[in-house]
Amino acid sequence: MTTTADFVPVLLGGDANAYGMARSFYEEYGTKSHVVCKGAFHICQNSKLLSIDVVEPNLEDDEVFTRTLLDFALRFEGRTLVLAPCGDNYTKMLVRNQDALRDAYRFSIMTPDQFDLLSTKERFYGTCERYGLEFPKTCEVTKDAAKGFKPPFDYPVVVKPSNSVMYWNCSYPGKKKVFVVRDQAEMDAILAGVYSSSYDDAMIVQDFVPGDDSRMRVMNCYSDRNGRVTMMALGDVLLEEHTPEGIGSYGAIMTGYDPAVNERIKGFLEEIGYIGFSNFDLKLDERDGSYKLFEINPRQGRSSYFTTASGKNLARYLVRDVVEGRDDACEVATLDDEVLWTMIPLEVIRTYVSEPDVLARAERLMREGRVRWSYWSEDDRSLMRWVSFKVNQRNYKKQYAACFNRRHVND
Repeated sequence: MTTTADFVPVLLGGDANAYGMARSFYEEYGTKSHVVCKGAFHICQNSKLLSIDVVEPNLEDDEVFTRTLLDFALRFEGRTLVLAPCGDNYTKMLVRNQDALRDAYRFSIMTPDQFDLLSTKERFYGTCERYGLEFPKTCEVTKDAAKGFKPPFDYPVVVKPSNSVMYWNCSYPGKKKVFVVRDQAEMDAILAGVYSSSYDDAMIVQDFVPGDDSRMRVMNCYSDRNGRVTMMALGDVLLEEHTPEGIGSYGAIMTGYDPAVNERIKGFLEEIGYIGFSNFDLKLDERDGSYKLFEINPRQGRSSYFTTASGKNLARYLVRDVVEGRDDACEVATLDDEVLWTMIPLEVIRTYVSEPDVLARAERLMREGRVRWSYWSEDDRSLMRWVSFKVNQRNYKKQYAACFNRRHVND
């Protein structure tokens, strides 16, 4: 930890991502973060590392968003405020309203044109094609074409929303974040359910890349104001979450390292002039040995605290860029700072990770004491947080027992 910061971190969001950023700021600068959000999850409650200062349910309205943040900035007149969005919706709002907030906050965000290019998955895949990045065979289906739709490649396939923000806000029976679809009957049922809801954007359909959770990889990067990548951290996934709303979120990750993947993604980001945090999801395709990119999230991810745990503190690179104005070379996480980051109990890892070599590596990190939890911090201990943490871990055990590998429409 360095000396106490001469700036104030302001986080947009109240979930595990926001808590991970608050931990990062505290561990690097010894400073408490202030939270402005629509609502705060239990992981952010009763914390010494952050304060939940504003809860505004209508924060996704442009006028409310800008007014709320400008009014909040008046509380710290004369101080430097560092703003960090911690979710898709908050990032989208900041992209759209960045000009109105430039005089009050320091932040790192892409332009509206960049966001439009990458914000929905079909645009992302188009960008991948132009820059030679591999991704699964992919098509899209719209509401008008959903009835009787047949994918142009064989089952099984994956079906997921193109517009994750709109999909998050819709509701229908059997809703899952991602579906694995085995046949035409399941496809018909899924599309009928999706388009019976308020969701009316496209759905992405893509070839299912075989392999369990341990074939997944996640890459977190930071690109400075000049579009140069200054931080990269690759993660080897142990387990994803398996609840309907949690599919695609990571439960446990080990620090990874792959120079070829690093260089490919670094080149892609710098070629398009990307600015800010980025979060890539990839999977090792055993059929040809390549990594297939699924998506880029224009923010740090819910699991991104693994980056800080691996020695590349998320807050450090943001502050160096927007407060200190530094022009640093790229720093890459390596196995020298190898850790096992987890949201879930170690017992769940031991029960559900089936690949022997992967589990053996995880067990080694456990024996060596190289385990870092997002929820439980040495700097944030209290009886209330301990009780909340234990309840959270008990619930994860129940969730994996009830939901593991149930990703089909009728599961």
